[in-house]
Amino acid sequence: MSTIWMLIIGAIIGAIGGAITHTSMGWIANILAGLIGSWLGETLLGTWGPSLAGMAIFPSIIGAVIVVVVVSWVMSKIKN
Repeated sequence: MSTIWMLIIGAIIGAIGGAITHTSMGWIANILAGLIGSWLGETLLGTWGPSLAGMAIFPSIIGAVIVVVVVSWVMSKIKN
């Protein structure tokens, strides 16, 4: 059950990251952005603030925003 909870929280964090950057991605991309962003944010910023499903919320959202911005930039370069 904890893996499902982690995927749900990852999707929410990824969706928040996409909303902050005004980028529309699918749910799978949101889950990946949330999980990778959580790892990145906690690696760079630590585990401060409240946490859900083992993910520190604020560093995870900041990490998800970084992931979404980088992926959006790479995808725009590939299209052009």
